[in-house]
Amino acid sequence: MGVEEEFLLTDPTTARTVPAAQAVLRRAHQEASPADGSGCKAEFLASQVESATRVCTSLEELRHVLAADRARLVDAAREEGLYLLSAGSAPLSDGRVPVADGERFRRISERFADIVDDYQVCGCHVHVGVPDRETAVAVVNRVRPWLPTLLALSVNSPFSHGLDRGYASWRMMEQFRFPAAGIPPRFPDAAAHDAAVGRLVSCGALIDDRMSFWLMRPSPWLPTVEFRVADAAATVDDAVLQAALGRALVRRALAELAAGLPEPELDEGTARAAVWSAARYGTAGDGVDPVTRTRVPAADLVGALLRHVAPALEETGDTGTVRRLLDAVRRDGTGAERQRRAWARGGPRAVVELLASLTDARAHDQA
Repeated sequence: MGVEEEFLLTDPTTARTVPAAQAVLRRAHQEASPADGSGCKAEFLASQVESATRVCTSLEELRHVLAADRARLVDAAREEGLYLLSAGSAPLSDGRVPVADGERFRRISERFADIVDDYQVCGCHVHVGVPDRETAVAVVNRVRPWLPTLLALSVNSPFSHGLDRGYASWRMMEQFRFPAAGIPPRFPDAAAHDAAVGRLVSCGALIDDRMSFWLMRPSPWLPTVEFRVADAAATVDDAVLQAALGRALVRRALAELAAGLPEPELDEGTARAAVWSAARYGTAGDGVDPVTRTRVPAADLVGALLRHVAPALEETGDTGTVRRLLDAVRRDGTGAERQRRAWARGGPRAVVELLASLTDARAHDQA
């Protein structure tokens, strides 16, 4: 498994995002070790940077790599007089931010126009290895019902442009405006999946096959399934929780495939409602079960997810870790809840200071 994390660069004084990705990445690359296998790179806007871990086989290894990658970027940002924030959306910004260098980024900007002019949202993407592409499609089909619950646990973007948007994940509402967003359709095989993506590209709705906004997909370039559902994780532990649950869901799906068990059936409208509800309330209110098509407390959906993946967590020895991380979410709240408490204390600057502290695993571990 591996994790890609997207971050925002913010001025500590104004609490506004700053288009300084190139300078921060230059410093980060100077500090990088060729042996660590991880990487930092530009994201779509010049106020964003991204890190990608190497392949990890245990949660302990993953946590170490995530913390090291964050530390490198935190230090590089600090040397530029900036904060590095892991948040699903920018609490405060001056509006349009320049697009990062690159032909692909330029094409995206031209194609999608005003939708992406200030698209300062960030996610936490989890990759889990699978044997082949056919298996990847079959795994996605089986994991789809659990994607809204993963989102509810990850919500970390209540603010945008200095306003509380009323959603725990405003990032998800921003993504709903794009083609190929939300829970992916069911595909009978890899050829059908690739044909559907190809049609979206040929119709001009996507730039290329790397751009779909589905919340889970077979990776276009790695032998993995890619979870793209979570907001940027406030802490390293939040990212580890998403990776642990993602890997367990994949292992459970593989076991079901081997046993010849039937796939769950989803109604497209109810699935979209489940994602909307998770984005609106996180774990603090009701959610929607996309299989039973009923409204239930989000806490019940989290419990059902834990029961579903329990055998897989036992196999990898991760049960205790996942229970501890879930207990922390229940105790401290989601990222969105933490941000709102900080805003009530001191407005956008308090939110930015909180996020800067949570993003740096070193500061969080000492707290």
